[in-house]
Amino acid sequence: MKTIGLIGGMSWESTSHYYRVLNQETATRLGGLHSAPLIVHSVDFAPIAEMQSAGDWDGAGRQLSEIAKGLERAGAEIIGLATNTMHVVASAITADLSVPFIHIADPTSDALLADGFTTVGLLGTRFTMEMGFYRDRLTDRGITSLIPEVDRTNLNGIIYEELCRGIVREESRRIYITAIERLAARGAEAVILGCTEIGMLVDDSVSPLPTFDTTDLHAKALVGAALA
Repeated sequence: MKTIGLIGGMSWESTSHYYRVLNQETATRLGGLHSAPLIVHSVDFAPIAEMQSAGDWDGAGRQLSEIAKGLERAGAEIIGLATNTMHVVASAITADLSVPFIHIADPTSDALLADGFTTVGLLGTRFTMEMGFYRDRLTDRGITSLIPEVDRTNLNGIIYEELCRGIVREESRRIYITAIERLAARGAEAVILGCTEIGMLVDDSVSPLPTFDTTDLHAKALVGAALA
């Protein structure tokens, strides 16, 4: 099994979920006491979040590119970025890599198409919902993504002010469920949990639409690539 390099910390709450799924999936596939050979570089999220707010994507891309190259030098043979939003700088990260980079939108697209869904709701940070980097990649696979018409600022705030800090509130869960109901009314057949923390709040047990958790799908895809 190849060594997985994971750029984490955005936030550490979801990175901890990555760590668990990576090892659970490895144990499921290989059995016994097997776990994932894994190198994690967990960043300080506060400066990254400041660059997001300032629109300094070039600066963020340079920083994450250096981290990815460091993981490769340390022996990583597969690279994963444990956040949806920062895939906005995926091209900067991959520019100088010589090992595979698994884009988080790709296993999500694979899972949606395997289940026959081509019109879906997309929830995430306002960057993921409003910028083209994620939705365009879905479009390239023949998937139409719908984003909330209202409450995007509120949904974004719940991620940064609550979920990234480990706070899970029933009131916030209700806000997300209402957003999914509105997406369903507009024709969404399923919903992408397009921020790696949203799975802390919403899953199939409470959602009016089938959910596709990008954290879970991405982590399993990294294991699959490492075992290929």
